[in-house]
Amino acid sequence: MTASLLGAAAPGFDRPLDVLEACHARIAKQCDTLEKLLAHLPAHGADAQAQQAARAVLNYFDTAAVHHHDDEERNLFPLLEQANAPGACDLVETLTLEHDEQAMLWRRLRAQFLPIEAGTAAELDGALAARFIAMNRAHLEFENTHVLPLARQVLDAAALERLGRAMAARRGVSFDSAS
Repeated sequence: MTASLLGAAAPGFDRPLDVLEACHARIAKQCDTLEKLLAHLPAHGADAQAQQAARAVLNYFDTAAVHHHDDEERNLFPLLEQANAPGACDLVETLTLEHDEQAMLWRRLRAQFLPIEAGTAAELDGALAARFIAMNRAHLEFENTHVLPLARQVLDAAALERLGRAMAARRGVSFDSAS
């Protein structure tokens, strides 16, 4: 584990499934921020708080969320298939399609965040945002209750090390220094 600047312990890449689960918590936190922004905009417009929230959501879903889905699709999902995990092929297909739909929704929603971040507009499509949030929350819940437990059950230490190394390399971090 590595200590964050906020004092909370973050899992290291030597525990890659815990890293993925921690990412899920951060995605949920960004969904919370998006919900708060939806409520904030009608009364306050694109004020400094709205701009800051829009920037945080943009930064997260433009970078970390993309890397997270890539970690799953390029590294975790193939390991589950290689381990002959029960239902892995169907699971991987479903989750990959969900990732694609989430990306499509994000592209549509993202365009609305840019003027908020710039302070020039204060409108978000509430139905689109609600759909994006709901889809993310359902996806996270499914991965936390089904995918990660399955991975913990079927992946051996060598597979988990490969996963952790791949995730660390993706971020330009040495696996040895990541733990």
